[in-house]
Amino acid sequence: MNIPNAPTGSAGENNAFAADLLRGHTDTIVLGLLRSSDQYGFEIYKAIRDATGGRHEIKEATLYATYRRLEKDGLVESYWGDETQGGRRKYYRITDAGRAVYHGNVAAWVATRRIIDTLLAVKDAKND
Repeated sequence: MNIPNAPTGSAGENNAFAADLLRGHTDTIVLGLLRSSDQYGFEIYKAIRDATGGRHEIKEATLYATYRRLEKDGLVESYWGDETQGGRRKYYRITDAGRAVYHGNVAAWVATRRIIDTLLAVKDAKND
């Protein structure tokens, strides 16, 4: 994951923390993007970058490893596009198993976020 112009010090550490959190959810992010339509690899990369306003990028090598893993696990399928111009593109489509994993991961994230929010609120209350 690349964080352009990441500041140093505590703000940079916060960005590194956020980057680690995002990296841990790469599979779910990709599955989420594929829910609405089939996409090719670089298109997914751009969608992630654009969705964060360019603040966060997941390296293409990381994404292509993710595509291979998701395909191996039966969570996505791939096929070659029939572009009339330019190079051939490999498209990815989410499977029913991929949709189930996506929904399970989102539910787990929501539950985890609630717990963390609760714990952080308790800590903040003690320090205030």
